[in-house]
Amino acid sequence: MTLVIVIIALALIFDYINGFHDAANSIATVVSTKVLTPFQAVVWAAFFNCVAFFIFKDHAVANTISKTVNKEFITLPVILAGLIAAIFWNLLTWWYGIPSSSSHTLIGGFAGAAIAHALSQKGISYSWGKIVESDIILSTVLFIFLAPIIGMGISIFITIVTIMRNVWARLGIIAVVTFLTVLLFDHFESSKMDENLQKFLKVDKYKKEVKETLAKKEANPSDTVVLKAYNTAKEKLDKALPNYNKINALVTDFDKFGAKGIAKQASDNGWLKDIEASKLKDDVRNSNDFLVLEAKATSDEKIKAEYSIAKDVTEKYKDPLKQYFNKELSLDSTMAALNAIYPIAEVNKAKVKKKIEGFSIEKALAKDIDKADNSMIVWGIIFTSILFSLVYLYVEKIRTPTAFKVANMFKKLQLFSSAAFSIGHGGNDAQKVMGIIGAALIANGNMQNFSDLPNWVPAACYLAIGLGTMSGGWKIIKTMGTKITKVTPLEGVAAETAGAFTLFFTGQMGIPVSTTHTITGSIIGVGATKRLSAVRWGVTVNLLWAWVLTIPVSGLLAAVVYYIMSFFIK
Repeated sequence: MTLVIVIIALALIFDYINGFHDAANSIATVVSTKVLTPFQAVVWAAFFNCVAFFIFKDHAVANTISKTVNKEFITLPVILAGLIAAIFWNLLTWWYGIPSSSSHTLIGGFAGAAIAHALSQKGISYSWGKIVESDIILSTVLFIFLAPIIGMGISIFITIVTIMRNVWARLGIIAVVTFLTVLLFDHFESSKMDENLQKFLKVDKYKKEVKETLAKKEANPSDTVVLKAYNTAKEKLDKALPNYNKINALVTDFDKFGAKGIAKQASDNGWLKDIEASKLKDDVRNSNDFLVLEAKATSDEKIKAEYSIAKDVTEKYKDPLKQYFNKELSLDSTMAALNAIYPIAEVNKAKVKKKIEGFSIEKALAKDIDKADNSMIVWGIIFTSILFSLVYLYVEKIRTPTAFKVANMFKKLQLFSSAAFSIGHGGNDAQKVMGIIGAALIANGNMQNFSDLPNWVPAACYLAIGLGTMSGGWKIIKTMGTKITKVTPLEGVAAETAGAFTLFFTGQMGIPVSTTHTITGSIIGVGATKRLSAVRWGVTVNLLWAWVLTIPVSGLLAAVVYYIMSFFIK
């Protein structure tokens, strides 16, 4: 338990460092255009870092980070080594004023320590593809280049639209782009709700089992054991699909029913009855230290054997729990029946009893569906479009436009755009530390899935990154705000708005991108709209080298730290 506390403390320290390391991302342009003083800017950015806590419901990025490494190789020493390496690289790049990615530092450190651990356990010839989730690593590496390109493209588009002479054409383009953006985010919401529903009803699990057993059956058609496993998996999937289809039909009309309305209809119609006991069974055995047993099983053969027995036997918990739901057994009789199947430790009995009494399948489903609701982000985008349109109309049609008035308008708009980027920064980067803490809690057996993350974790992470931002990062601010290209208020608004949209976009996809890369690409974009020579490409090339090297260097550092730690932590 002591090691878990150390990891959580270090993770929050990393989050704090991330805040002041990446403070420049949110405030470099607003400081360089003299809209705010450095002190005002960091307070402004820190406040909106914390506001992100109330906007990002579905921690998709955090979930992605926690799954970077295959569960078998996630141990507390691995996470600790990854954190130490990430903190060291972050501080080193901050000291030299290099705007490297805190996100990629964390991912590289986590993956590097896990690979070192796995190779020490399985041998040097063991496949890396079995240690880390290659899809996550590849998408992360891909977005090292895509995130700044997306930011650059959007900032160029915003700048060009803003300087158009025909204000009505400008408003028409804004309206069309806003409509298309809302459709895109609506698609993200629908996809995530479907994903959460499949997970809740275990449809995704059954599909995976069917696919795996089918491949084995085709490879060896005469194997009766494999054939039986395939038939069992197919039967489970066929049983789950009808109720999934019924509930999914309601989910597609989420705006009409809402999460609570969908869950109520599903419960009233009996569509959740088949999984009710199975869901509670998971909660009951987890409350009886089942996850702790699972976590220890990876490194102890004796515990592994006990875990295998417990995993099989506790499946029978479903029978008395079904009787409890049908009111055939009282709570005390249910507890006795559960204890007879697989003993419940005395210290856990009160906890298990409370879990049974407070269980509601309807509330559980509503919570999982509601996580995917991104209406606050969508309304924020609509509000932004309306605000910009009204400002353009006021300055150019109601008042006589002058260079001074237009410049003053964009100075005021920079407050809004920097706030939007700070929300995206908080929502994106705080989640990465949440993912690491979540991985530690899973590895220690405190929870089974990332969806069980305690509420104090996101609250602590958002607070830590906000405090870090208040500490500033003046060395990097100088690089971001002046060395890449000189930025005017108009260009600052374009860069920050483009960066904010990119972060919201990738956040909805659950892709951990770098806020540093994003805002750098956006700043390059506004510089390039003047002329390509306005961008100091020598500085930009140096930044690219830092970006590319961050993941491998962090991984190597973490591997070294892990091997050193292995002499002291067994």
